[in-house]
Amino acid sequence: MSTRKHARYALIAALLLGLAACAPASTTPTASQPATSQSPDATGQVSGTITVFAAASLKATFTQLASDFEAKNPGAKILLSFAGSSDLATQITQGAPADVFASADTKNMTRLADTKLLDGTAKNFATNVLEIAVPPSNPASIASFVDLARPGVKVVVCASQVPCGAAADTVEKAAGVTLSPVSEESSVTDVLGKVTSGEADAGLVYVTDVIGAGDKVKGIPFDESGKAVNTYPIATVGSSRNKELAAAFIAMVTGPDGQKTLSDAGFGAP
Repeated sequence: MSTRKHARYALIAALLLGLAACAPASTTPTASQPATSQSPDATGQVSGTITVFAAASLKATFTQLASDFEAKNPGAKILLSFAGSSDLATQITQGAPADVFASADTKNMTRLADTKLLDGTAKNFATNVLEIAVPPSNPASIASFVDLARPGVKVVVCASQVPCGAAADTVEKAAGVTLSPVSEESSVTDVLGKVTSGEADAGLVYVTDVIGAGDKVKGIPFDESGKAVNTYPIATVGSSRNKELAAAFIAMVTGPDGQKTLSDAGFGAP
């Protein structure tokens, strides 16, 4: 090949290299480098934000668990929304942007499973039972479940569609006692509020609520509570946009650290 041809090919090669260097880099994500990665990083930490819908009776424990989770995963943010399980389930069916749902009963979780709104299968993570909460002075001298049916006793319970209300209904039937509550609340925390404010002589709440209230109330256990043990399930909502973070939070709740926090608060094992 002549020297002139060598020079021509060298010039063409140089021009092609120059054009390649000036071309803009591709912004199309590849399979190994997605546009928004939510996988654990090299340290095993996850990042992003999720919203957790949790039963009102989980407020103290899940607030603690969310704080612990964020401390271990600085790039993660756990937003919490507490209410009665039935209200939360209804909100999710209506399109509320939840990533995780933790219910105080299996019934409301089944509602979502039956309508294909969950990602995978729910996991049971705790149990709870009812206890009578009264003001520290116990003005109505409540000593047993049957005392709640005495004339003049102002007792407050959860509405029947709420897990704590359904449990109260079960206990009433088991004890053969019919209560005449002065009000039926949409969450167990509302029942507790009626007692701590002095608006009620007694309220049916969970053991964990009595423990969490400290010296604001006095707890009175009763044998019939064993007839209505509530099981708490947790699951990722199918519409979640950060399922890996949701799964990581659920793993903490169901793992050793979460189980210790729940046990310390008075919850039973699943």
